[in-house]
Amino acid sequence: MESVFVIGIIRGSFGLSGKLKVESTSGEYEHFFKLTDVTLRKGEQRFETAVEEAEIGTSCLFIKLKGIDSPEQAKAFSSWEIEVPRSMACPLNENEYYAEDLKGCTLVYCGARDETADTSGGADATGGSRLSGKPMSVGVVTGVLEGGAGDLLEVAVSESADAGRICTDKKNKTEAYKGHKESRVRTVLVPFKKEFIGTVDIEHGIIQLMHLWILE
Repeated sequence: MESVFVIGIIRGSFGLSGKLKVESTSGEYEHFFKLTDVTLRKGEQRFETAVEEAEIGTSCLFIKLKGIDSPEQAKAFSSWEIEVPRSMACPLNENEYYAEDLKGCTLVYCGARDETADTSGGADATGGSRLSGKPMSVGVVTGVLEGGAGDLLEVAVSESADAGRICTDKKNKTEAYKGHKESRVRTVLVPFKKEFIGTVDIEHGIIQLMHLWILE
């Protein structure tokens, strides 16, 4: 699992004291008021600083950081991201996941849903059945996008995925399909809903796909 998260994007400056106008990546702002230190990042650039003040505006947050004391300095950080440790990110509700944790997970298909499966060993996080039988690797989650009806998983699918096997090492995201060096990859979007997604195992980097046809 990821140890740091991007919780906000700087959209410009506010006022004369160097405050930053921030858009929350989660849409929530309460957790910003608990921050004492943050890291600003853009590409390979990093700027670590302390939080001096924060206030909620209209659909945004205004935050004052140590070392940024003028509108000119604040504007220089426009489009930078605000990064914090996992413990300081927006708290999750039931059946919610951090997008960064979903990225890199292997998407697997195990056949038809088994409605009678025993879930006593660990309930399905999204309301689907547990993994049963020998799972087949069908893709890797490369991103999470916002859709009009909910989040969408961006999945890199191999045309030879039906012959692949699970790669549970999330650190090796580029090697999604073992034994298929020449596989061509295409990308599809899968709705992150219980009708299409079953068990979500963040610890092992596995997400269960309920229907193969959605990858067509």
